[in-house]
Amino acid sequence: MSVSKIRGSVYVLGDNIDTDQIIPAQYLNLVPTIPDEYEKLGSYALCGVLDAPAFVPPGQTKTPYAIIVAGRNFGCGSSREHAPIAIGAAGGRAVVAESYARIFFRNCVATGELYPLETPARLVDEFVIGDEAEIDLDASTITNLRTGARLTLAPLGDARPVIDAGGLFAYARQTGMIANTADPDTRETVPVNRVVED
Repeated sequence: MSVSKIRGSVYVLGDNIDTDQIIPAQYLNLVPTIPDEYEKLGSYALCGVLDAPAFVPPGQTKTPYAIIVAGRNFGCGSSREHAPIAIGAAGGRAVVAESYARIFFRNCVATGELYPLETPARLVDEFVIGDEAEIDLDASTITNLRTGARLTLAPLGDARPVIDAGGLFAYARQTGMIANTADPDTRETVPVNRVVED
């Protein structure tokens, strides 16, 4: 499903937010493909950030913040696809940062959980936690609805249709690159070689 605008409350973080802060290692045993565990994973999103209000209120599984505004090098640290999945499972829709660790950016695209948007502007100086914002993906802008400030974002380019589709595998199925395994008529059959023993 193609999204053109994302509107919601903003959660503000600084520079160098690493994947251990986004989802601490003790929660990596949760399996995102199991619905109950996906929801539980969301309840722990950003629980490693200790110097800010909780992203997900205690005892809840969803965040009131649809948009994260961050500084430089968001998603640095160890490579874990659970990081964007946890934020998405909590209800986060987009992260707007000055820069990303490349693996976090790629995991956002591959999982289809979040729109990872970049801007050269120091957004952490333009927003406070709880501001309302609107991201216009077509115009590549973010607007602080409290102050009226509108800032330019880098276009997502070829990553956008992959995220719109719900991730890399969904995109590949949608575009016919791989068979849709949900449709029994399109499943590929693999010939089985018989081994004959003497």
